[in-house]
Amino acid sequence: MSVIKLVIAFFMSITQLIAPYAQFLFHGGIDSFFEKWDESTAFTKEYAVELAKDPDKDFVVVNLADVQLNDGTVYGDRGVFTEELVDDVIEEAKAKYGHVDLITLTGDNASGDLTYLRWIKVIDSYNIPWAPIMGNHDGHNGEKLNEAWDAYHLSKAKNCLFKFGPKDMGFGNYVINITENGEIIHTLFMMDSHSEADDTDAGKINGDGYDHFWPAQLEWYKWCVNGIKTIAGKNVESTVMMHIPAYEYKTAREKMVADGTMLVVKNEAGETNWVLKEENEKQFGMLGEDICSPTASNGFFALAKRLSSTTRMIAGHDHKNNLCINYEGIDLCYGLKSGKGSYYSEDMLGGSVLTVNSDGHSSFNHIYYDVK
Repeated sequence: MSVIKLVIAFFMSITQLIAPYAQFLFHGGIDSFFEKWDESTAFTKEYAVELAKDPDKDFVVVNLADVQLNDGTVYGDRGVFTEELVDDVIEEAKAKYGHVDLITLTGDNASGDLTYLRWIKVIDSYNIPWAPIMGNHDGHNGEKLNEAWDAYHLSKAKNCLFKFGPKDMGFGNYVINITENGEIIHTLFMMDSHSEADDTDAGKINGDGYDHFWPAQLEWYKWCVNGIKTIAGKNVESTVMMHIPAYEYKTAREKMVADGTMLVVKNEAGETNWVLKEENEKQFGMLGEDICSPTASNGFFALAKRLSSTTRMIAGHDHKNNLCINYEGIDLCYGLKSGKGSYYSEDMLGGSVLTVNSDGHSSFNHIYYDVK
């Protein structure tokens, strides 16, 4: 049955499959879809997407991480399970908070053209603004033309806020400002952490292994933070959404193991886990696998500390990690893996919720899906 559905989806989607290539061919190539950006120009309020918060309620963001179905699983049992999980997470968030203002996806959204089209349709059907970033498996491990194809369809979806962003920074670097009574109270930075470190010359700054933000992205982030500060007349608290965790996730873990606040244990399967000695509402979760970050710092964490805007970073990428800890004043969090795409742990499936209050302060927690 899943094969038949896949074949039907293919024939019904032929126009959508070829549309991006026609656009790239006849409208100036891929580069024409990126925005022109120059750090010497002034940041304007119109540069960012704005979403208004109800003064009487928290702003509620549901995050989905690493859905990562492919054309071989999207119409099978794993696809059905994952759609039910996403629906349950969103409904549970609505039941708890009364509403959902935004859905974010922290990368590895899908792998395969038909799967991408399917998941755009699924998320768009909630009629809630949604904002994805790219992971290392979006666009078939960083192949530019395929990733551009994904980006094109994301940018055309009715309720999707995705933007190509500035050129030479990857795909999908954009800003969402949450406002209350017209004033900016919190910023979401949606940033592409790319793929393998050797995919491009710019990526080689991080050595072997996984990539992260490039130097131009750090300049862009600084430009945005300072520009928003000027417009708002104050330092605006912010959250950075990324797929691959920053190197400092690993640094923080090593420090906590050294000082005894995190324990290294073996689970029943003999796998290494890292667990907190004590949990609270700000520090919770665990590491069920190693942190797959770059092998060196790119300077982004230090920049974020210096600018004093970002108080939280949210990553995906590591499917068996759901940790959230505070390191040097910044909360380093993982979004909970959403669904049975790729590998997973059954007790670590669901979604996560970021809430922002009227002071612009954020809170973060997970919604676990009951695997029946």
